Amino acid sequence: MPIQVLEPQVVAKIAAGEVVERPASVVKELVENSLDAQATHITVELEAGGLGLIRVSDDGHGILPHEMTLALLRHATSKISDIDDLESVATLGFRGEALPSITAVSRLTLYSRPTGSDLGQEVEVRWGEVAQPTTAGGPVGTTVTVRGLFDNVPARRKYLRTPGAEAARIGDLISRLALAFPEVQFRLRHDGRETLLSPGNGSWSDSLAAVYGVQVAQGMLQASWELEGEGYSAWGFVSSPSLHRANRSYITFLINRRLVQSRTLSYALEEAYQGFLPQRRYPLAVLCLQVPPAQLDVNVHPAKREVRLSQEGKAFTVVQRSVRAALVGSSPVPEIRVGEVYTAAASTSATRPTSFFPATPFASDPAATQAALEGPASSRASLPVLRVVGQVQDTYVVAEGPDGLYLLDQHAAHERVVFERICAASGEGRLPRLLLEPQSVELTVAQEEMVRTSQELLQRYGFILEPFGDRTYLVRAVPEVAWGSDPGRALTEVLDLAASQGMLKGQEEALSASIACHSAIRAGQKLTIPEMEELVRQLGESDNPHTCPHGRPTTMHISAHHLEREFGRR
Repeated sequence: MPIQVLEPQVVAKIAAGEVVERPASVVKELVENSLDAQATHITVELEAGGLGLIRVSDDGHGILPHEMTLALLRHATSKISDIDDLESVATLGFRGEALPSITAVSRLTLYSRPTGSDLGQEVEVRWGEVAQPTTAGGPVGTTVTVRGLFDNVPARRKYLRTPGAEAARIGDLISRLALAFPEVQFRLRHDGRETLLSPGNGSWSDSLAAVYGVQVAQGMLQASWELEGEGYSAWGFVSSPSLHRANRSYITFLINRRLVQSRTLSYALEEAYQGFLPQRRYPLAVLCLQVPPAQLDVNVHPAKREVRLSQEGKAFTVVQRSVRAALVGSSPVPEIRVGEVYTAAASTSATRPTSFFPATPFASDPAATQAALEGPASSRASLPVLRVVGQVQDTYVVAEGPDGLYLLDQHAAHERVVFERICAASGEGRLPRLLLEPQSVELTVAQEEMVRTSQELLQRYGFILEPFGDRTYLVRAVPEVAWGSDPGRALTEVLDLAASQGMLKGQEEALSASIACHSAIRAGQKLTIPEMEELVRQLGESDNPHTCPHGRPTTMHISAHHLEREFGRR
């Protein structure tokens, strides 16, 4: 094929692909423009997760009439004027790519009325073709309406997730922006329902309560640190050690008020929590860094998600020290809760024994233990008879087998056991355990979207929920395997884990795996010898004892031959 210059329409679609990946990308660009316009009220309206309609309205200073069509041209911007301005970008947008990139893959209507003007103007753009502006009435500010996103690029649409999943991404984005800009009121509506309303009163605590709920907001600690004379400082909120989550999705970083992703900052945060959290548990955090603009390069990513710092060590230091100081200064005592349930077999409340394996009593007789370890004949072919020796780092079970040493990851092994128990119980309809008293739980926007679109599936697997106000639900029943844990925490952790597994795509196995992950014993928990023996027995009876539901190995084997060779006996 000969070298040729691409058509402008093709170039526009290629460029749009760098900026507009999905509906959330559109919302991010439009809301950042609103923030740059000094808006104090921003409303985002969605239909079908943004695939049908996206409308972003603000009360900012607006666009002058003679600049309406200019704003739709590529690389037209009011944020910078020459190359030197790139050394100290103080706005969220500066490339002049947002609007033209969106118009290349959608039908867009732009309305704006600037401050001090009696009338506004409106202009329509259809797949990059700009019509003449017309006079229009309306409030001061700007409204951008986007319809038919990617209708002219069907290859892009097939990579999007369901409307509920796309709406959850947008909900997560708006939630983070509400935390980043507490002085701005954010309103999010999806299919006519209001899913988020931040106070916009300038209070970080109130914004945290609006996004994560009052209980979570009360469990946050204020953190701050400054490198005097360096221009580096950190300020924000982090969770107390008793408040943690199963993934990193509750961590928000801002550098000079810009939402960013940074491995350096993530590592600094997790380093500060060393010794405060169990393994594979993560904190909640909203941390704002202020750095000298000349030491921050925001021009390294088309969607402006990533930035480059010339002094990463200083950024690491202020984050690590601010968080560590907050944790050391508070040293709170964790709260322990005991859940009670009602079962058809008992008319009074039952207290669950402090055991991870209540279904089968531990064998105290060595012969009985050996028989229990052997299990059915079919199990012995996949996992040999093992004699438990002990535990390493309260995480790995050490056992002796017929041909050497075996190490079991106690969390992965128990996760496999619980996963298969859930899969078997779901077909028999015996998953739910009714709570004596329902517990209320406040969900994030993304969590509520998942509940709303997958409530039947959640109920089938044991979570019986009832709406109880704005983003609040009553948990009336939990899966049998989660009996005894905090019902609210069980629900939120399962929702977070399932989201990362793609439950909204109909993968029921992801929900089973998420419930199993929450219910399984943790790394770092001390087990007794009988408990370890019972874990080995139950793993041996599993259909697939070698991996957990997520594919990690449950067992490692060091052969007797290898041991002899390493110790010089061969």
